[in-house]
Amino acid sequence: MIKKFINKLLGKSTPGTARGKPHFGKREEVPASVHGINPELVDRRAVDVVHTLKQAGFEAYIVGGAVRDLLLGLRPKDFDVATNATPEQVKGLFRRAFIIGKRFRIVHVVHGRGREHEVIEVSTFRAYMDNAAAGQVSGNEKTSKQQLAGMQHAVDASGRVLRDNVWGPQDEDATRRDFTVNAMYYDPETQVVVDYHKGIQDAKKKLLRMIGDPATRYREDPVRIIRAVRFAAKLSQLGFTLEPKTAAPLVQSQQLLADVPQSRMFDEMLKLLQTGHAIATIEQLKKLGMASGIYPLLDVVVERADTAFVRAALTDTDRRVGEGKPVAPSFLLACVLWEDVRKGWNERLERREHPFPALQDAIDDVFNQRIGDVSGRGKLAADMREIWVMQPRFEKRAGRVPESMVAQLRFRAGFDFMRLRADVGEVEESLADWWQQFSTADEAERYDLMEQAREEQKARTRAAQPVVRRVPRAAPADPRGLAPEADEAAAPAGEEFSEGGAPKKRRRRRRKPGGGAGSPAASE
Repeated sequence: MIKKFINKLLGKSTPGTARGKPHFGKREEVPASVHGINPELVDRRAVDVVHTLKQAGFEAYIVGGAVRDLLLGLRPKDFDVATNATPEQVKGLFRRAFIIGKRFRIVHVVHGRGREHEVIEVSTFRAYMDNAAAGQVSGNEKTSKQQLAGMQHAVDASGRVLRDNVWGPQDEDATRRDFTVNAMYYDPETQVVVDYHKGIQDAKKKLLRMIGDPATRYREDPVRIIRAVRFAAKLSQLGFTLEPKTAAPLVQSQQLLADVPQSRMFDEMLKLLQTGHAIATIEQLKKLGMASGIYPLLDVVVERADTAFVRAALTDTDRRVGEGKPVAPSFLLACVLWEDVRKGWNERLERREHPFPALQDAIDDVFNQRIGDVSGRGKLAADMREIWVMQPRFEKRAGRVPESMVAQLRFRAGFDFMRLRADVGEVEESLADWWQQFSTADEAERYDLMEQAREEQKARTRAAQPVVRRVPRAAPADPRGLAPEADEAAAPAGEEFSEGGAPKKRRRRRRKPGGGAGSPAASE
């Protein structure tokens, strides 16, 4: 006690506190009769994970955005679980469970296989640690790997948390979370919601409020800046707004994102654009004064969001997510960067370069300038390249090209890309309709379609050829000085004239040797 008093006088912090004990909030247990969560909206696999942990003697709750969505009457797409069991203890309870992460060690519990598999993310309650008492490294995740290897709690020179794997009680875990509406815990067995920071009240007020001092929380993890924009965009359609105090430091804190690894920034950018609220995200970024400066590639998206082609791609992505259909980052980014590819390709064609190598070189330049070296670029780049290379091939509808195109694994992505181009008038609508019919037709119908395409090509070729008109030659002057009429009158009766005025030569019939029918000899 005396030590704490002296530390307080000297302005020092004790481990687990931030200049004195932080406000961890008051635990409130809200029954189902008050919060009104529909148990039918809860994923059974998440319930099974909670049940298994509780059967083993641990605390376990569904946590985070899933609880927020359940309170709003929405069906969550992802379910996370929080528990007081360590990652090793969690892993030991499930047959298919994997510990991942270094900064935050969590467990992925996998259910099902193939495309039908589902991952329930399980995290351990974390202690609220004073970053001033954490180990400090001079570099980042890459340059300080050896130092970070044995650390449980570490920050870099700017105060950004690089390691945070110190376990603690539930109230401290709640205080470490970002927004009040994301800091609630739901027990699907008792149907009780545990709330420490008035999250249910903020949900009713439709308010997004940061727990603690917003500027400090953004400094601890700058990615919270992006999360604030994402949640504001996602919930704006329900009437949610950012609390003024939470929104105020966003622009000033933007510079902190420069220290975040590029691969993580790339992933966060994709979350902004592929969660079904891409258009709303663009609007939020402009509204908050953050239209540029977050991430270079995101700047390009915002800049081109008002162009017809990119707008159509963003709208189509939101529609597919809303319908529960899969979306691929390669398709959306291919749409965003198509303008750069076309420009580079046309410049090379003007220099008389061969079309195919010119297109490949243009694509390489775009990858290097716009995407850079990020995790997963190999697969992403291969898919984007295939979509782009298909586009000029859609113009060829003869020979074996159509059959080979339809047989390609990425044909549907390439066709959807071309369909968007047709929607904005970049290619003819009839071309997109032809490929749509061809891709679903049988062999006989495909033959007819190719014949139709061949006839259309012939008609276009004929229409493109210049029309040559013959001009009649003027009659040459008669050396006798007579007019054509006089010359014609002076000609012997029955003599015909050619266009030039000269008499036409008569063709004589050749007599058959030995006489024939009608000859004098034959009549004798």
